[in-house]
Parts: sequence; structure tokens; C-alpha cells
Amino acid sequence: MRTLIQHGTVVTASETFLADVAIDGETIVEIGRNISPEGFEKVVDASGKLVLPGAIDAHTHLAMPFGGTVSSDGYFAGTRAAACGGTTTVFDFILQDFGETMVDAIKRRDALCAPEAAVDYSFHVAVKDVSGKLLDSIGDAVDYGVPSFKVFMVYDFGVTDGVFYQVLQKAKEVGALIEVHAENNEIINTLTKEFLAEGKTDAWYHYASRPEFVEEEADKRAIAWAKATGAPLYIVHLANKGGVEAVTQAKDEGYSIYAETCPQYLEFTSDVYKLENARNFVCSPPMKGEESRQALWAAIRRGDIDTIATDHCPFQSYEKDWGKDDFTKIPNGCAGIENMYPYMLSAANNGEITFEQAVALCSTNPARIFGCQKKGAIAVGMDADLVVYDPEMDFVITNDKMHSDCDHTIWEGCKLHGYPVQTYSRGRLVYENGAFLGEAGWGNFVKCKLK
Repeated sequence: MRTLIQHGTVVTASETFLADVAIDGETIVEIGRNISPEGFEKVVDASGKLVLPGAIDAHTHLAMPFGGTVSSDGYFAGTRAAACGGTTTVFDFILQDFGETMVDAIKRRDALCAPEAAVDYSFHVAVKDVSGKLLDSIGDAVDYGVPSFKVFMVYDFGVTDGVFYQVLQKAKEVGALIEVHAENNEIINTLTKEFLAEGKTDAWYHYASRPEFVEEEADKRAIAWAKATGAPLYIVHLANKGGVEAVTQAKDEGYSIYAETCPQYLEFTSDVYKLENARNFVCSPPMKGEESRQALWAAIRRGDIDTIATDHCPFQSYEKDWGKDDFTKIPNGCAGIENMYPYMLSAANNGEITFEQAVALCSTNPARIFGCQKKGAIAVGMDADLVVYDPEMDFVITNDKMHSDCDHTIWEGCKLHGYPVQTYSRGRLVYENGAFLGEAGWGNFVKCKLK
């Protein structure tokens, strides 16, 4: 189908201008003023609206086993929700099994995702086992089109310091990018045991067992090892002031250190763990104090945070309730895949950042960092992943308006100024005015290549 989006204000990571955008099939074929509508099957009047590249959520956990259950959004529900929030590409994390090569892990997960995905998708591999020749299979995965890998410094499936170092060395050798969930596992475990022994079991102690310095120390350690090996490093869900300062210093020194944060750390503080429904906010790392929240916003404004992603990993409220008397039994994770782009665009609409910054953080930067060759920009030849955004539309988030399978949202009652009214995935209209119009299986596996 040929589609023409007329009279909109196009926003990229670097400029804003009035233009029409012409789509032929799945691709942007022309951008200009007063393009003739002749020969187009669909003409959309975007007067008074912004036309943006679709967002890329580079951090999701769909159908992820955790805490004795599985995250409530599978590949269809998660990508459906993404589409309805203007996100047209998602990266999901694959947990490598012991004894499994990285490529086999990718193929195993893709077999589940391909029939379900409603928008395009790619993967990162979370590394657990580098024994034998499995470390070398990182290079095979790079060649296959998945050049990014994650290590956890926490949880029972986290890696040792030695394995982390080996992975960084291999990444430097084969041109991979290593991501890290940075928290000090030993200190968390020690504090947790102390609190449980003292009968301190409510959700507040999830936060108290992971105080600011637990993440800061691990951020600094990970950065030090990346510097030592010369490998690039991507810190996921950065949430603390000290870690922000370490990232800024590393960038100023010229190292390839990238930082991601999430909307929940920009909106909420640790005060949420005092609420009656505090267990719904349990995620790792937890929300931090107001000083850290402000430090994250300041880093965004000066360009030291590169991307916004969600860490989308929701669990049903009855599953969260498993930990009402023991915070260690609360499955960690919150919904956010439908809220990221609207939240950041609302921040731009309210003057917190510019619209160009919102596009860079949510679309252009993740496309560049992770090597999505045809994503993240509005330009001729790129995939027609587009969002039409009404800057005058006020929207209050309630769970009944969301398109996730989760029965609650931590964003309940959040007021946004401006909201997406259309989402196009490779030229196909998949969302319009609150309604999902896509289908399972539409999404393509995006194979990536780092520059």
C-alpha cells in the first residue's frame, strides 16, 4: 500500500520541520512539502500533529521465567502494548541455558517470538555459561545478527567477576557490545538476611536491601573492567546518582560507555515502597531517592544518558501478593512498554527536554548503538516505522486503557500532555486512537550490525 502522511511536523533527533512523508509498502520513499496525493491509496492529514520515528524499546523481558512464575506479557501481548504506545521495535532478553551456544539460544527464542510478534523485534543474549567453546559462540552470534550480550551481577543466574571479565575480553575481540545489570550481589544478600532475621519483611526492605551504594559500587566496578579491556559497555536501567557521575567521568575520559535509564526512575522515588500497594513497584534496581531522580534528569539534558528503555517485566497482582509478608518472594518487575514514548514525549511537551531529545533517547540512539540499520530515523529508504502524535491531547493512564495482559500498572493515574494517535509498523497502521489494529506474526526479526 502507498500511504501519504500530509501536513505534519516531522521531528528527528536533530531537527524539526514541516513536511509530508510518503510510504510505499514498508519503506519511506519521499519526504517533502506538498507531495501530490495522486496515486496513494491512503492519505492522512497530520495538520497540527507531530510525525516521529517509532520508538525502540531496547530492554524488555517478555514471557520471562522469574520468581517461580513467568512475566505476564508474552510476545504478542508485549508487542501489542508496544505498538499502542508508539514503539515499533523491541529488544527482548534471551536467558542462555547452561551448555547452550549463543546462536542456539537465539534460534530457540525466535521460534517462540516469530509467530507472536506484532511489531519488529530483536534480541540480546543474557550470558550464563562460557565453559568450553561457548565463549567463542559470542562471535557466532555477532555474525548471526545479535551483537549485544548482557551479564547480570545479581541473581542466582548472575556471572562471576571472572566470567564478566572474560566476556568483556571476547567482546573486544569480536566486536560485540556488553550490557550489565550492575548491583553488588553479596551486599544485597547480606542485607536481606539481616532484615529477614529481624522480621523486617515488607516491600520497603526490598529497597533498603539495595541502597544507593549497592548499585553505584557495581557501576564503578563494571566501568573499571570495561576500561581495562578496552571493550564498550552499556549500563542498563541506571538509577543512582553515583553511577551517573561515574558514567559522566568515563565519557569525559573518552571511553565507549553508554547509559540507559527507565521512565520509572524518572517519575518515582523510593517513597513508593511506603505505599499500600508497594509490592507492585518492586523491581531491581529499585527506585531511588529524589537526589538520584534529579541526577538522572540532569544527565539526560546534558547528553550523558544515551537511551530510555523500560525493563518491561510485569507480573499479575496476585503474584506480587506472594511477597506481602516476605519481600524476597515478590517477582521483580513492572509494566512500561506502552508508557515509555508517551511519557518522554509528554516531558518534551512540558518543556523538560526537547522533542528532538526525546526522539534521540527513545529511537535514534538505540538504533545507532545496537546497529538497527533501517530504524530510528525518518529518511528515504528507512523502514516506515512512524508515530503520529497529537501534542494537544491530554491522556490519563489507567490500566483499562492499556493493551498489556497485566492486571495493573504502576502508571495508574499518571497525566500526560500529548499522546500518540497512530502507529505505523513498516508502513502498516497497527494502532489508531486507542485501538490496536495489528496482528500476531507481523513483526520481523531485525538482525543488527554494530558499526
